[in-house]
Amino acid sequence: MKKFDLIVLGGGPGGYIAAIRATQLGKSVAVIEKDKLGGVCLNRGCVPTKALLKAAHSVHELKTFKSLGINVELQSLDSSVAVKRANQIASRVGKGVEFLMKKNNIEVINGEGVLKSPTTVEVKTADAVEIIAAEHIILATGAHYKSFPGLEHDGDRLIGAYKALKMEVLPKSIAIIGAGAIGMEFAYFWNSFGVEVHIFEQQDHLLPIEDTDCSIEIERAYKKLKIKQSLGIDKVSAKNNGGSVTITVEHKGKTTEHHFDKCLIAVGMTGNVKGIGLENAGVEVEGGFIKADALGQTNVPSIYAIGDVRGGALLAHAASHEGVIAAEAICGLTPHAIQAENIPACTYCQPQVASIGLTERAVKESGIDYSVGKVPFRANGKAVASNESDGFIKTIIGKEGELLGAHIVGNVATELIHEFGLMKSQNIVDQQIFATIHAHPTLGETISEAVMAAKGRALNA
Repeated sequence: MKKFDLIVLGGGPGGYIAAIRATQLGKSVAVIEKDKLGGVCLNRGCVPTKALLKAAHSVHELKTFKSLGINVELQSLDSSVAVKRANQIASRVGKGVEFLMKKNNIEVINGEGVLKSPTTVEVKTADAVEIIAAEHIILATGAHYKSFPGLEHDGDRLIGAYKALKMEVLPKSIAIIGAGAIGMEFAYFWNSFGVEVHIFEQQDHLLPIEDTDCSIEIERAYKKLKIKQSLGIDKVSAKNNGGSVTITVEHKGKTTEHHFDKCLIAVGMTGNVKGIGLENAGVEVEGGFIKADALGQTNVPSIYAIGDVRGGALLAHAASHEGVIAAEAICGLTPHAIQAENIPACTYCQPQVASIGLTERAVKESGIDYSVGKVPFRANGKAVASNESDGFIKTIIGKEGELLGAHIVGNVATELIHEFGLMKSQNIVDQQIFATIHAHPTLGETISEAVMAAKGRALNA
């Protein structure tokens, strides 16, 4: 029986990062992965979708070129090229993860792992079945899409995001059920490539977990793109008719039907907790996810859970950070506990949306004293000069100057959120931001302007 200090079940952005950190701290590590290293994020999520969105945004940028003195015409669009490129990039980045495993002397086992006890895992490979052991085990098996009655994927016309990423020939029309990040990003790509898109959402706004001001801004932007929106509906279902899809909507006692070529169902995730032997080790599950504390430790002391399988923020960067924390805890260090309010959320449509901390409605509900600073990018010289003036930065500041929440809508919102992340994690207050010199002209100087606006001392807005 092979023995390691640590076994990591799952080689996604949480698992492989945990493995690397553990080897840095002197542990022998094995990673068991039944599919491809990099997990959903690298192979069917974050990375390939960003390649598609680059193509989509380039289509819209072409419309602004004439004002810059560049006279070009869009001759044609080829979705198959964009989709093939996206998947090629995923494969290329995947090889980078393979290199990191070799560089750090991590043993990668391609197969299915099942817990047999708190310290042993049965691994089924193409050639054999073996038992391996370790003092500690990290579960990083990820999550999969939920299905509900009337909203089941069939892989044909009722599809999930994984199938959508492989769709080289685009339909003339598509319904999207669910206005979270996945639905919003695919809506932007398909719309850019000429597909008629209609989003259906039971909540009152697009991106319903974001600050309401952000949601409203994106709704305006999508209306300009002629992306249809049915929001605040009571019930929705989808049916494959063989040659088309029927979407049935119930709203305020009225039932309507809509017809499309295909439908993307993006209505939530649940952890990959079945078939990995949790019952053999006594690991507790709650609400479809593994129960774990702020360091990732489960009710079984030798077993940790990180990433999507433990619930919380189902984000690749959250999983990676949880992987570092779990590895350090296992190695006897005292890492900081993960704090949900310090995890940035990003949606890569255009304009992009990025946020950290509390929304204004959450602050209101909590009864905390606060002030708001909101500065539009049209007040920023660099944004105007770069044709990037859509959107704003909004800050929510507590009475002691602490950052309660920050919300950005704009062309590079996902690149700008990190200063707010540092402000949150290091308990930086408004006066320290005021004292930080931000370069001019940059989009980033709007960060300090938005903090100053919350104190009634904005200088350029």
